[in-house]
Amino acid sequence: MPEKIKVANPVVELDGDEMTRIIWKFIKDKLILPYIDVDLKYYDLGIEYRDETNDQVTIDAANAIRQYGVGIKCATITPDEARVKEFNLKQMWKSPNGTIRNILDGTVFREPIVCENVPRLVPNWTAPICIGRHAFGDQYRATDFLTKGKGKLTIKFEGEDGNVIEHEVYNFKGDGVALAMYNTDESIRGFARACFNQAIMKEWPLYLSTKNTILKKYDGRFKDIFEEVYENEFKEKMEELDVVYEHRLIDDMVASALKWHGNFVWACKNYDGDVQSDTVAQGFGSLGLMTSTLVTPDGKTMEAEAAHGTVTRHYREHQKGKPTSTNPIASIFAWTRGLEFRGKLDNNQPLIDFCHALEEVCIATVESGKMTKDLAITIKAKVEHGKDYLYTEEFLDELDKALQQKLEK
Repeated sequence: MPEKIKVANPVVELDGDEMTRIIWKFIKDKLILPYIDVDLKYYDLGIEYRDETNDQVTIDAANAIRQYGVGIKCATITPDEARVKEFNLKQMWKSPNGTIRNILDGTVFREPIVCENVPRLVPNWTAPICIGRHAFGDQYRATDFLTKGKGKLTIKFEGEDGNVIEHEVYNFKGDGVALAMYNTDESIRGFARACFNQAIMKEWPLYLSTKNTILKKYDGRFKDIFEEVYENEFKEKMEELDVVYEHRLIDDMVASALKWHGNFVWACKNYDGDVQSDTVAQGFGSLGLMTSTLVTPDGKTMEAEAAHGTVTRHYREHQKGKPTSTNPIASIFAWTRGLEFRGKLDNNQPLIDFCHALEEVCIATVESGKMTKDLAITIKAKVEHGKDYLYTEEFLDELDKALQQKLEK
């Protein structure tokens, strides 16, 4: 066993639920702690403990991430009515991801993990595409309502200084529907900074997509703020790295993204990012091969997690004592992306190298034909255990063996 890599500063660990919680412990005990000497600040975000603490544990965990700069999160349950009943919860607690996002005020970046032998729906996507989603405002905080009969729709802004802006929107001849939405310069500026920092970190070009030809003021504001932040704060650094920034119309960007091979950051408005992150995940062949990171505007804080849920169906099988074939790769990449960021903050090259090695081992193992069932069935319709796929623990054991061999070289 090589000497453990010492990590100077703590990392916040956020535990989760069901099948991912079981896999999480195995990853930590087998693939991380034997090689890394790190102070993990542990928070149990399992649904029972969130309920016990009235969700205070989620708030505490988010504040700890803000304090230490890095969080690594296991998938968690966001309860619905059935879950409230199942766990006898005090109330229907909010999504932990939403709570953490609001406290850290970050931008969510989604990026696929590319394995050559996993078939892609878009065959020319040979390198990852990183989607940055502005997770604030727009349709997600809009006011929408039905209108009845004839009438005039107006919109009005009353400034504290007495300044009033009023527009006539539409004269209805009959029943209809209306929508008012908003965003703020502060939020757009934070989004821009997070995206520029991500492009610099990856040394990939950055593209912002809007429809500013139609929404001249609304989408035009996104375009103008990005341009201003670029010119004043990032242009010099990006030119030094030969990293380009460009604004494109959303329709042109969608067409271009389908033609290009990957290795670019795509800054999307809220709704566009919601849609495009799922398009990219499925286009690369598997929703189970997707990383998700939350990065603050100053680029100094990150929370990494798997982009999927708690795999309840497999957990039910596990509870019955049956073997499962659950894909752990996205959870492993939550650890590697978080620890790599810690390495960058601390200027710890051995830690960064270890993270890259573990990621390479995951991809090489799948490409060698050893994989979990969800990936095997993307390659051929009928699969059998032992021949085409491995159970969860068997796959993790293969990763452990391959990692040891790689690090001994």
